[in-house]
Amino acid sequence: MNRQQLRDAWLQSLFPDTAFSVTTASADASFRSYFRVAIGARTLIVMDAPPQHENCRPFIQVAQLFLQAGVHVPQVLAQNLEQGFLLLTDLGDTTYLQALNSDPKNTARQLYSAATDALIKIQGASRTDELPHYDEAMLLREMHLFPDWYIAKHLQVTLDDKQRTALEAVFQHIVQNNLAQPHVYVHRDYHSRNLMVITPPLSNSPPQAGERTNEKSNFLISPGILDFQDAVFGPITYDLVSLFKDAYISWDEAEILDWLIRYWEKARAAGVPIHTDFAEFYRDYEWMGVQRHLKVLGIFARLYHRDGKEGYLKNLPLVMKYLRDACERYEDLKPLLKLLDTLENKQTVMGFSV
Repeated sequence: MNRQQLRDAWLQSLFPDTAFSVTTASADASFRSYFRVAIGARTLIVMDAPPQHENCRPFIQVAQLFLQAGVHVPQVLAQNLEQGFLLLTDLGDTTYLQALNSDPKNTARQLYSAATDALIKIQGASRTDELPHYDEAMLLREMHLFPDWYIAKHLQVTLDDKQRTALEAVFQHIVQNNLAQPHVYVHRDYHSRNLMVITPPLSNSPPQAGERTNEKSNFLISPGILDFQDAVFGPITYDLVSLFKDAYISWDEAEILDWLIRYWEKARAAGVPIHTDFAEFYRDYEWMGVQRHLKVLGIFARLYHRDGKEGYLKNLPLVMKYLRDACERYEDLKPLLKLLDTLENKQTVMGFSV
């Protein structure tokens, strides 16, 4: 049987006497797909994660950790690990990205405040022995996606020995900063496509203590959090980079700085391990961003060239802008900026537009 037949047969075994319909909910950058199952007036979500490519167990583990932290995540109602299916509660179909694009003036501050509140809950619940460590090997492996996929495959440029040596030296500087930061639970893709606006009818439980409902827009001030199966124990600024240096939407730096200060104040008050000097915290945030931007440029190039997902190419310029802006601010990152300048010139000559 194909994946659709396996999925429907499994659902039929769960609801033998109930009619249901299945529609596509979403797909992500991995091999996972999501489907919305309508059963009467109720909707649920099926995650389809082919076991030869994906492992559902980390999703189940992280969902439990984040649920214990007091944030909204899909609850696992049923599982078929052999075939790679999970049945989940439905957190709705309105992402932060959709809400922000439709009404940025009235929603941005509230949605980002809610997102940092939830992030602080996750960070505050962190324990060192629950999740894989975001160690040097993983950080470097991610950054090497940039020369391997963005430079070599996408730009079709071969670095000479001097350029490669300079790039490796910058990678080491970045990793040293990343590893020196306080470590907490890290979602790894905490951005506008993976945060959901939950309206009260879709919430699986009444508002918890400290949560508020915005009467004007009628959304619950606490995001639904998705796509957390790759969570690790790592640098505290990583998820903030994902959130505020989002590949899919951008904001003025002054606005981001205000949101970061508010997060920093709330995190300190909550006892989250964080630099007491905001300037040091902000530098860590910038350097963590450089690591993530290098990784994302490589991933988006790989998604296009290996997986045929052309849609990610349009997001490359914004990610490159984030990367260049950070490199311009710090002397130790100037060799990387010099390489980016060289690549940009070659890119223009070759006629690439990314």
